[in-house]
Amino acid sequence: MIADSPPKDEGLISFLDYIKGWLPLVWRLPAILYYRKRVANVGVENRESWGSMLEEAATKFPNNPAIKSEEACLSYREFNAAVNRCANFFISKGMAKGDVACICLENRPDLLIVYSAMAKIGAVNSMINTNLRQESLKHCLTLHPAKIYIIGEEAVDAFEEVIDALALQPDQKLYYLADKGQKSVPEGYADLKTAIKDVAADNPSTTATVTPADTIAYVFTSGTTGGMPKAAILKHGRLVRCRYLNGNVVLNLKPRDTMYVPLPFFHTNALALSWPTVFANGSAVAIRRKFSVSNFWHDVRKYDVTAWCYIGELCRYLMNQPPRPDDPDNPLIKIIGNGLRPDIWQDFKHRFGISKVYEIYGAAESNLYFVNLLNLDCTVGRCSLPYAIIKYDVDEDAAIRDERGFMQKVDVGETGLLLGEISESNPFVGYTNQQATESKILHDVFQRGDAWFNTGDLIRDIGYGHAQFVDRTGDTFRWKGENVSTTEVEAVANTLPQVSQSSVYGVKLPGGDGRAGMIAVIPGCRAEEFDLKALCRHFQRSLPSYAVPKFLRLNAAIECTATHKIKKVALKKEGFNPETVTDALYVLLPGEDEFQPLTKEVHHNILDGKYRF
Repeated sequence: MIADSPPKDEGLISFLDYIKGWLPLVWRLPAILYYRKRVANVGVENRESWGSMLEEAATKFPNNPAIKSEEACLSYREFNAAVNRCANFFISKGMAKGDVACICLENRPDLLIVYSAMAKIGAVNSMINTNLRQESLKHCLTLHPAKIYIIGEEAVDAFEEVIDALALQPDQKLYYLADKGQKSVPEGYADLKTAIKDVAADNPSTTATVTPADTIAYVFTSGTTGGMPKAAILKHGRLVRCRYLNGNVVLNLKPRDTMYVPLPFFHTNALALSWPTVFANGSAVAIRRKFSVSNFWHDVRKYDVTAWCYIGELCRYLMNQPPRPDDPDNPLIKIIGNGLRPDIWQDFKHRFGISKVYEIYGAAESNLYFVNLLNLDCTVGRCSLPYAIIKYDVDEDAAIRDERGFMQKVDVGETGLLLGEISESNPFVGYTNQQATESKILHDVFQRGDAWFNTGDLIRDIGYGHAQFVDRTGDTFRWKGENVSTTEVEAVANTLPQVSQSSVYGVKLPGGDGRAGMIAVIPGCRAEEFDLKALCRHFQRSLPSYAVPKFLRLNAAIECTATHKIKKVALKKEGFNPETVTDALYVLLPGEDEFQPLTKEVHHNILDGKYRF
């Protein structure tokens, strides 16, 4: 089955809309062209890095707020000084360019200070997802052994559960960053706050040695190939380009602007999409530990937030709240992010008085970047890098090749698989694992010898170079703003003796974004002996909360292709409707710790939105 597309004239960009989108930008055209040139020169004439951007901002805007948070508000002078103390301390301890620092902290100023300090040294920040537990956490910690481990009070218990498996050597040091002060410094850790308190606050000389081509961070992602998390490589140059493109060109941030980031800084939306923009003109970044629906508009007004980095799920959470008379009475003007769905796009803008939505498309490992610069509705915008949208067979999970063996581009209005051309001027950096990188490359796409990055995403061409995101393919799905690897969840499930075989996939919930996890299991015991509570406990102990399946199906058999690949398309289509699925169905309702039978009544309540998954 070829990827579904709506009728060709539905939702396409018209010539009039295209021209209207350009009109507000005419007066800014000289600046846009200037900063686009700066983007092109990063790594050629421009040797800027994260540290040099921070030092420049601290010189030009010393008294401007740099960080706003519940824990502390720091000016650029104060922030840069704190970063320097941390950097100079670790330089004195032998930390050098290319060394790896494992960072396991929640969103708080300490995280931004440590990250920036390592960036000034030229070290690599290995950004650990604080939600990970057990095998996933151990995998990320051991994939690239670090010279130092900086562990927050809020994450130390999870870290201690796997520390023995790390087999740390004497030259690998542990540093502890207190948080609420409810724990004392654990044995074997150095107290980092105490250690750096009296260190010199001068800019380190190492900043000048860092180039755009140097790696600033490893960001762990499931991508679209499934399996355990992989470390995508984040370069200084990408963040410098974001400063110019998103900060100066797209958002046009000024010194009085504040960018709100309640997203975790172990993801690229925070690290590479939103935070770098504030260096364009000395704007502030406001952070929160975790996104909070009840506190969102309070924070926006408290911090005088004018820009926000969103993901679509968060927009829907805000829309699901009861309307208030003061909804549009807020300082938020422009938002940038991904996943705002067409069904709420315009209502969201109108209800909250947001005039500019800069939807983007990209990924931690991607060599493509789309941005809705023209502020048109329901599009991820345009991409200036070479790409193609090709015909794709959803059932076979494969691109369609013609009689000559080449792939075929879709027509305007059609949906297909998005590819990014790989060339010397547009490289695919990929992952730290070369095998994982190679698995994302397609060869001989349009001619012999060419190479293209397979995004694993279905995109619709809507005309005038614009596109719409449609869905993911392959062995991942997106839930709660996170990529969930189906093979990772299956691997966890299959370790239980009562599970003979399993298949994990995502299913749509009414009125929701992304897909909730569902697992089809062939029991290794009689169905009536299957321990539902044990399965749930096993998932909750071994997986991040967003990866725990919400629906369970006990199958007598799972249909496979001739090549023994499980037919997940049929399972996805059948979903969790007890009126059409003859196998036993169960659901893990919000707040519960055990799967319960999915009756017709419960199914009806789910469809009515009674439960907030």
